[in-house]
Amino acid sequence: MKLPGARSIIIIFFSVCFSLMNVNAQKNDTSFKVIAFYTAKHDLAHISFVHEANKWFPKMAKQYGFIYDSTSDWSKLNIAFLKQYKVVMFLDTRPEDSLQRLAFEQYMKNGGGWIGFHFSGFALTPSDYPQNWNWYHNEFIGAGEYKSNTWRPTSAILRVEDAGSLSTKGLPEKFKSAPNEWYSWENDIRKNKNIKILLAIDTTSFPLGTGPKLNEIWHSGYYPVAWTNTNYKMVYINMGHNDMDYEHGTNAQLSSTLSSEMQNMFIINTILWMGRSN
Repeated sequence: MKLPGARSIIIIFFSVCFSLMNVNAQKNDTSFKVIAFYTAKHDLAHISFVHEANKWFPKMAKQYGFIYDSTSDWSKLNIAFLKQYKVVMFLDTRPEDSLQRLAFEQYMKNGGGWIGFHFSGFALTPSDYPQNWNWYHNEFIGAGEYKSNTWRPTSAILRVEDAGSLSTKGLPEKFKSAPNEWYSWENDIRKNKNIKILLAIDTTSFPLGTGPKLNEIWHSGYYPVAWTNTNYKMVYINMGHNDMDYEHGTNAQLSSTLSSEMQNMFIINTILWMGRSN
């Protein structure tokens, strides 16, 4: 067998190096940064989800090639800081400071991505989180004020409402969610021309909730649980409330928001769509 000469070895060496550089460049081209804001001070179920999310998302970031940062310092919600990130998440609450709100609105209007979970969409007047941000609740999310919820946190059968969305890519027509406290809203977002509903509770889920209050068990109705506003790169996701052992005083976590494979696929699809789009 004829062995390659020194010139051939050099050519092969540089070809391999060039190929590796191309692979790394492709990885860097698809890499992007995600920042998650959270408060994690009120409601053990929401705090539980925040802790769960901050363990799960770094693993997903490593697997899917993005960078995940998180902070409870809402003062970082400013124009200069947000420029580093393709996607912003609100894990449990919303900003209360007017300058932070303006910075977030500008970020979204300039093409930034946002994923809001569960309580980040909550507003109720009067409460500790009144509806005092019209752009966010009425225009951006579109749902207006919180209206009611189910109890206890239970799984639901979710139906894909928009199979053409990048968020729902690869999902079956129906799938079982993780347990959650489900919200209903003041506004019927089906009437909003800018809203595309992605997931809704399927009628096979009824009755949904176990009570003990009868009004916290849903028997009928239409309940969207994930949607996007087509004027922005955003998705609101109603999930993000773990079941907790309040009754026996242990306050132990009884369920996991990130335990549904199909629900997790929806979240990852959404992150990758926002992070890799221009």
